[in-house]
Amino acid sequence: MDNDLQTYKQISMADDGKEFDIKKIKSIIEGLLFASGEPLSIEDISDILQIEKFEVKKILDEMIVDFDRELRGIQIICFNDKYQMGTRPEHIEYIRKLLNPQSKQSLSRAALETIAIIAYKQPVTRQSIDSIRGVKSDRVIRNLIEKRLVTDVGRLDAPGKPILLGTTEEFLKYFGLKDLSELPKVEDLEI
Repeated sequence: MDNDLQTYKQISMADDGKEFDIKKIKSIIEGLLFASGEPLSIEDISDILQIEKFEVKKILDEMIVDFDRELRGIQIICFNDKYQMGTRPEHIEYIRKLLNPQSKQSLSRAALETIAIIAYKQPVTRQSIDSIRGVKSDRVIRNLIEKRLVTDVGRLDAPGKPILLGTTEEFLKYFGLKDLSELPKVEDLEI
């Protein structure tokens, strides 16, 4: 039994013979799970660390218990024989508070130009936006879509059926408008 415990505490890496203690292996596994962002199988971890799968499984099980016992902000989740890091479900309200302000971050000049064109000309195609701005707007539009300020509202009945873009309710909230009629009149804008 002492021999098994010793083997468990120090596992040799096959390629260079270096010995790593269990804390180092746990640290590496934690780093792999964090960096991956996607679930990893025991086989994935075993191949990377070059240690036996049953040892990886033992270590992962121990890490799950450790994370729970220490009430850490993250946990290791196992599903379909794959492992992934995730936040604790009981912390969701705090995580939402953190993430919601990110959508309220100020917009770049290019984003403001683009969203103004979309707001006043909607529904409008990317090509029309590019023509008005004089530069490609794909990346800016993608960011506005990710922030849920702009959305696909249909297709133009023309060759190629280009996508039509329009503003969303999130756009109205972001700019403090009840509806699009509250947008300043183009004639009233100082340009």
